[in-house]
Amino acid sequence: MCGIVGYVGRRDGGAGVSVADHSALDVVLEGLRRLEYRGYDSAGVAVISDAGIESRKKSGKLSNLLDELEADPLPESLTGIGHTRWATHGGPTDLNAHPHLADDDQLAVIHNGIIENFAELRASLLAKGYTLRSETDTEVAAVLLGDVYRSLVAKDPATATLAKAMQLACQRLEGAFTLLAIHKDQPDVVVAARRNSPLVVGLGEGENFLGSDVSGFIDFTRRAVELEQDQIVTITPDSYEITDFHGNAAQGTEFKVDWDAAAAEKGGYPSFMEKEIHDQPEAVGQTLLGRSDLDGRLTLDELRIDPQLLKTVSKIIVLACGTSAYAGQVAKYAIEHWCRIPVEVELSHEFRYRDPIVDANTLIVAISQSGETMDTLMAVRYAKEQGAKVLAICNTNGSTIPREADAVLYTHAGPEIAVASTKAFLAQITAAYLLGLYLAQLRGNKFQGEIRDILADLGKIPAKIQKVLDNAQDIKDLAVRMADTKSVLFLGRHVGFPVAMEGALKLKELAYIHAEGFAAGELKHGPIALIEDGQPVFVVVPSPRGRNSLHAKVVSNIQEIRARGAKTIVIAEEGDEAVKDFAEFVFFVPETPTLLAPLLTTVPLQIFACALATAKGFDVDQPRNLAKSVTVE
Repeated sequence: MCGIVGYVGRRDGGAGVSVADHSALDVVLEGLRRLEYRGYDSAGVAVISDAGIESRKKSGKLSNLLDELEADPLPESLTGIGHTRWATHGGPTDLNAHPHLADDDQLAVIHNGIIENFAELRASLLAKGYTLRSETDTEVAAVLLGDVYRSLVAKDPATATLAKAMQLACQRLEGAFTLLAIHKDQPDVVVAARRNSPLVVGLGEGENFLGSDVSGFIDFTRRAVELEQDQIVTITPDSYEITDFHGNAAQGTEFKVDWDAAAAEKGGYPSFMEKEIHDQPEAVGQTLLGRSDLDGRLTLDELRIDPQLLKTVSKIIVLACGTSAYAGQVAKYAIEHWCRIPVEVELSHEFRYRDPIVDANTLIVAISQSGETMDTLMAVRYAKEQGAKVLAICNTNGSTIPREADAVLYTHAGPEIAVASTKAFLAQITAAYLLGLYLAQLRGNKFQGEIRDILADLGKIPAKIQKVLDNAQDIKDLAVRMADTKSVLFLGRHVGFPVAMEGALKLKELAYIHAEGFAAGELKHGPIALIEDGQPVFVVVPSPRGRNSLHAKVVSNIQEIRARGAKTIVIAEEGDEAVKDFAEFVFFVPETPTLLAPLLTTVPLQIFACALATAKGFDVDQPRNLAKSVTVE
């Protein structure tokens, strides 16, 4: 997601030179370069000079901003902020890029996250006579902060501070956000606020730093302070002060960064894949953010398809390849259950070669992490030629498939560097759930209270994923013990079936061993012939609280394969004691409604595949023969 950097240094004689011999611009640009791995579509900086706030920003890569700075340099400064933006509200344009200026351009603000009540705040600010120049929720926060600051100055200029204004403004903001602000009136201060979005303080000698993570300042200091939820920090060259949103003194947690710069970009993890597995609570949470109004109704603003047309959809076809196709398989169960619309899941590369039945009442849902998957793009073009409407689920803003689709539902997983998909998969499933619930709301298939309940359950998923991650050591140890395994089978039923196929795919991609995912009900129709003494079999067991017959049937499958010598590794729900007697290894995931279970049961399979491949000495970020985005047919 967005990258954020802030810096303030103490002057030591020369203009624009700190005691540590750093200029604000140098620090901020180096921090942004370090944060490029987070993914972005525009970049910008702002500094405080003797003349006031000076800002430059450009859409596209950081190189575009550097070209702009070469053509139009900024003055020397010791206070600055910088930002790389992953677009949410408003497209990736120069105007929508951060920083955003307010208070007669004396205030600059950058932001990571989503302000959920921005429309309400925007309306109130417009009513006060303010003019907003961009489409972003960030500018709304900047203008609000400027308005609050100006009211404090009017009451008592001697006590008005940017920190106090930030406290009052944050009390009015809803959503997830990290905000950084600088003001001409306080040239040696950077103020930042954090709610449900990352922010770290870096501590130096005669200078202090802020960053989305330690990568933003790893080249300058190893001392850092982690902020807690709903905290505001004010940094000066020689101090930092933390309060809560109501001005009460608070404490952060100081720590020493013992990673090198390369490891810092990976969050201290040995590989991007392991980092991305651990990013999944945030990826799901970010994908859910800003999708409902104050009354709990889904508001998918990116959907540009006429709601009346969506009400008449008679069939949905999901187009995808690889992992994205398994996300589509999970979506099929949920959408058909919630909306009573038939859903077909097609491999994109097969779709247009079989003369599919597509018409104006068909909704095509194209799923692609990169938005550049050539097979899916060509299938989308074919479907549009047949008169169908196309909705893209994508993780890359401005990529080709969303541009050519009639509508787009962006996931907000952040960039996925490792070739094998993990967090994008969970984010795609989450987005598909939102689409299904939105269609159910639109078509009246579900009462609003039912939709709110499901959204509430979805809102609990990030914490449950984190619990899975926190308890993962046993399955990592199991993977190490199984490093010499030549073949692994996976069984699942209902939504557990696509999870089983995804688990097998991860093992093939990373460990280069034979792995197959089967529907558990198919076992007796052929695959049971593969079972021999010692054969490892993962079994994704349905909740005993759901369809009891399915739970009993899958437990019977476990007994059948154990009787033939299989080594059974079971993924089950907490409290499901019945499976313990039939498994060599059980990994429990938290209770959750059946249709949402793939968001949890997939995670231990990812962890297992990553750990087993690592134990075999393979590069999990760059598996052989594979590319992150398949841009040829």
